[in-house]
Amino acid sequence: MKRFLLIGWMILTMFGVKAQTNKGEIEGIITTPDGHAVSNVNVEIKGKKLYATTNEKGYFIFKEVPYGDYILIYSFEGETSKEIAVTVPPINTDAQKYNLSLNSRELKEVIVRIGGSLNQGRVSIGKSGLAIMDMPQAVTIIGQSTIENQQAQRLSDVVKNVNGVYLGGTRASTQETFYARGYNLGSTNTFKNGFRVNSGAMPEMSSIESVEVLKGSGALLYGNVAPGGIINMVTKKPKFYFGGSVSMRVGSYDLYKPTIDVYGPINKKIAYRLNGSYEKANSYRDIVHSERFYINPSLLFKLSDKTKLTIQGDYLQHDFTPDFGIGTMSDKANVYGGKKITPVSRNTFFGAPWQYAKTKQATASVELTHQLNQKWEIAALAGYQNYERDYLSLERLQADVNGKWKRPLGKSYSEEDYYTAQVNLTGNVHTGKLEHRLLFGADVEKSIAVSYQSNLPSNTIYDSINLLDPSMYVRRTDIPKYDWISSTENPTSRFGAYIQDLISISKHFKVLAGLRWSFQQADQSKKKTFSTNASSKTGAIKIDKAFSPRLGLLYQPSENTTFFASYANSFTPNSGLDIDSASLKPSIIDQFELGIKKDFLNGLLSTNITLYKIINNNVSQAILFFKDGSPVLGNTNLRELTGQTTSDGIEFDLKSQPLKGWDILAGYSFNNMRYTKTTGKQGSYVEGIRLVNNPAHTANATTFYTFQKGGAKGFKMGAGVYYVGKRNAGWSPTYSDNNGAINNRLFEVGEFVTVDASMGYSYKKLSLMAKLSNITNTFNYYVHENYSINPIPPRSFVITASFKL
Repeated sequence: MKRFLLIGWMILTMFGVKAQTNKGEIEGIITTPDGHAVSNVNVEIKGKKLYATTNEKGYFIFKEVPYGDYILIYSFEGETSKEIAVTVPPINTDAQKYNLSLNSRELKEVIVRIGGSLNQGRVSIGKSGLAIMDMPQAVTIIGQSTIENQQAQRLSDVVKNVNGVYLGGTRASTQETFYARGYNLGSTNTFKNGFRVNSGAMPEMSSIESVEVLKGSGALLYGNVAPGGIINMVTKKPKFYFGGSVSMRVGSYDLYKPTIDVYGPINKKIAYRLNGSYEKANSYRDIVHSERFYINPSLLFKLSDKTKLTIQGDYLQHDFTPDFGIGTMSDKANVYGGKKITPVSRNTFFGAPWQYAKTKQATASVELTHQLNQKWEIAALAGYQNYERDYLSLERLQADVNGKWKRPLGKSYSEEDYYTAQVNLTGNVHTGKLEHRLLFGADVEKSIAVSYQSNLPSNTIYDSINLLDPSMYVRRTDIPKYDWISSTENPTSRFGAYIQDLISISKHFKVLAGLRWSFQQADQSKKKTFSTNASSKTGAIKIDKAFSPRLGLLYQPSENTTFFASYANSFTPNSGLDIDSASLKPSIIDQFELGIKKDFLNGLLSTNITLYKIINNNVSQAILFFKDGSPVLGNTNLRELTGQTTSDGIEFDLKSQPLKGWDILAGYSFNNMRYTKTTGKQGSYVEGIRLVNNPAHTANATTFYTFQKGGAKGFKMGAGVYYVGKRNAGWSPTYSDNNGAINNRLFEVGEFVTVDASMGYSYKKLSLMAKLSNITNTFNYYVHENYSINPIPPRSFVITASFKL
């Protein structure tokens, strides 16, 4: 009688993985659909002459399997053999599921995972498929289980689990600005599936499979990026088995969010995935509300055994109320904005009920991968992104000592078309006794940003109110009228070519070396006047070129230990002109790192310690005097590269799975980002002052436990504690004359701790999760300069009910 097998599970066990030889194990148990073990099932790794047969318990194992991609073949009693692709190790630390079917009777799965280690696996943002242990920098991956357990709404809910990366500001609540190692991670450092994304839109988390954070320099692979780190969001991909979920989330302040995620095969060669969400919510801030719609379709084509094509796109529409928070007050009458945060309640809103921000973002991408042979693979990617924002608001909340605020108007409309493509060739070669993991790559980008100007001049005063005494003035409520008068187009092109080589010198020593050449061109601005339909160009074409080298040394003395030291540099383009009216050259930034990656107890506990120093030797500062000695008055566009900033610090990461179902993640970071060299003249910065929005200390700790047996099986609970230290806000102090007088517009924002708690239960296909955030109702702020002071959310709850399809 013909029998059918159920692959209950296969686990890629990374306990005891030999880091210096990059090998792992594939083991599994094969059972019938009713759970009985099946012996004598033949399992083979295709093309490797490696075979195994299940024993009386249905168990099989392959040992000492080198890292790489394989085809697993399984058969039983003469039935037609079946194949499944597996990766050793998988791309991230969460379980990776693959379709396994036998005679098309029902769905089966292989589950491949790597335990609880921070240091095992690979990241897609690394481009070359290097093992994390072979990368001379710290890497953190936040997987889907954490995203779902914590019911993440925004990217900041995920990033707060990453040590040393923190939310620094939320200007007008229109976007989230992250910092790492003292540097702002804007659009140049934020990626989705390896493509830059405009940080003006808040990404939808329901479509995200994992978030990868590559700390330190990413210039070799991505060119013009800040040295603090890179954030890459990996979206959910199609699967060749049916599945999915529907869920409903509700929470404080009238939050409602239904989501759907479905996937499966169209045929043997094509799989699909579709996920989407709708979100509507009010806010703990009076009058503020938000409405979002998101959809993300994708297709996966198996063109052959060696060729795969992924096509995906998404669309986000987000309409919300801009909110500049509670602002600051000066210490003088009729002097607006200062160092004192307005003493009002967390919910107080000083804007108008009609103000709005309407954001749209659409992306499309294709990725083609082809395995040339067992040693070489090529990947070609192309993407397009369209971003639009229509904005009308009262803004820049700066009051005088008595609370008087002249409410300024801001009206803008901006759009960006972004085109990008990249190709990467990776392979393994030998030269004598040396092993090489090579990457050759090139990328090209084109951005066309258009901004529209209205007949509402900047800082047009709408009316006046008093922040401390609302009855002092009668507020206007009418919506301002405006007309568009012109548009300005700013095209920017980038190109880069790079090579990287991981050289295995011996069993214990490796060298990672690479070099990139980058070219960036900002074309002349093109202005169009609508009344006359006339066009004109302004400014000059600006071209920046730079080489970005990287060198890393790795020593791996034991199975689960890596010591590393690295050097890399990056460049940052500068605006303005030098003393000869030539375009200002880019700033070159040097970065040095030392670190240890260590797994204990066969991977049950993993740790990272990283020390770093980042030096920008070419900080742009205003020119004070012309060559003839005459003073430069009123021209801030003339600059010179004479300043220096230094950022140094230490980061500690810990991850553990002490028991099955129990996950612990923790970290601590110290950073000292300050000015270390200035001219000391009028207009230059003051040495030794910590830069704004950079706390010296941050820390995080989360834990989650899922009961595995007994009456409590399926019950889960967790908690998180997050600390952000004191930081400076406002503007960095400058010298107001050449005699040491200081224009100090800096003020300090205090430290704060937030605590979250979660609880949930899963039964068969149903699950329920609940979270209480900021249990202690901590009151603090996210600050942008001194005019957008946004209180952090108070105590709130969210509940998600979901059903697996």
